[in-house]
Amino acid sequence: MLVIGFPTGALQANCFVLAAGEGEPCVIIDPGQDAVEPVEQALREYKLAPVAVLLTHGHFDHTFSVTPVCDGNDIPAYIHPDDVAMLSDPLKGVSRESAAFFGGNLEMREPSEVRELTDGAELDLAGLQITVDHTPGHTGGSVMFRSGVQEGGRLVISGDTLFAGSIGRTDLPGGDHSRMLSSLQNKVLTLPDDTVVLPGHGPSTTIGRERGTNPYLLQLQDAPAAPHRGL
Repeated sequence: MLVIGFPTGALQANCFVLAAGEGEPCVIIDPGQDAVEPVEQALREYKLAPVAVLLTHGHFDHTFSVTPVCDGNDIPAYIHPDDVAMLSDPLKGVSRESAAFFGGNLEMREPSEVRELTDGAELDLAGLQITVDHTPGHTGGSVMFRSGVQEGGRLVISGDTLFAGSIGRTDLPGGDHSRMLSSLQNKVLTLPDDTVVLPGHGPSTTIGRERGTNPYLLQLQDAPAAPHRGL
């Protein structure tokens, strides 16, 4: 699998381009601020043909360039329905301080074609099999994308659900700490240790490394099991 990644914009959100190999179709994940030019450069350099944009969540630092990238290549954007409103109202999911930084106004519009992501969906795109995991907590519509090939190992693009040594903040509009903990318990800690993690910000890591060092995951593993309820 060919994986190209680079940080974008003032908040250094990671954008990724995934393909089966050079000269193949590809998917673009989280084209944030100022992503258009590096995306186009990657497509030219590796002779890639984009077929879709996948969004891990609706925050503008991950979606700012989605419309020019999608409409410029006549491809759809995929996003969870709980976050789709942020594509046309990007300040909907940010703090007051962030909104003030942009003068209380940040104009975006939806791409021409938007498709909804659902938990457990299996996407067959660009010759890749991609599984969608709904991981609410950072936003209501946060998702992770899992993929892998037999000779290339397992890969998860975690968005702002999981970082190297940390997790995404849950104090923004639409965030929910209890839902985040549930997502980490049920969707992150269940992954094999050799899964490579490509997060929404910062360096790559592995599930095994995070399981052994990430304080949020350690806390979950140390918590006593909940009592059984029901019949």
